[in-house]
Amino acid sequence: MSKIFDFLGNHALAGDLGYKQGILRRSRSPPMDTPTLQALIDSHGAALQLLARQWCDAPEDAVQEALIELLQQQPVPRTPAAWLYTVVRRRAMNLARAESRRRKHQRDAGLARSAWFVPDSTAEDTTAECQTALAGLPRQEREIVILRIWGEQTFAQIADVVQLPLSTVHRRYHTALASLESSLLCPQTSRPES
Repeated sequence: MSKIFDFLGNHALAGDLGYKQGILRRSRSPPMDTPTLQALIDSHGAALQLLARQWCDAPEDAVQEALIELLQQQPVPRTPAAWLYTVVRRRAMNLARAESRRRKHQRDAGLARSAWFVPDSTAEDTTAECQTALAGLPRQEREIVILRIWGEQTFAQIADVVQLPLSTVHRRYHTALASLESSLLCPQTSRPES
């Protein structure tokens, strides 16, 4: 508070003591009480979420951030409902920008991902078929195969990583290898990804 008064005291327009005391009185207004906040949420909550949903995929987050900011406002806005709509819209727009950046980053990272297989110039090129067959495995089986073959992990280490019993990891690894062999020998019978 003293920093504000120091700043104001250095400016001719703000040198009036009454002006400083007015700022002090306004800054000490009581925070929003619980019944008023609950009434705002009850009467405007659904509409606030609907507004936020027009901008982002996480409207509840935008509304929650705005409500938290409302509780921190000193003094409380004159028209809290109008203030909330404005802030919810801004928070939703910020979330939409963040979602867009995250999707772009993930898309770019996916495109920059190196191939799972290194082509062998002496052998027939089956890289695409192998990648397709591996991608066709259920997620957990694919994860176990990758950890075992490319990660060179033991079955005990894999069991710790995927949090499954050792026997289940061993069984799923052999099931995955059989599925891969079947997919590569008869591509039309490959299993869909789950």
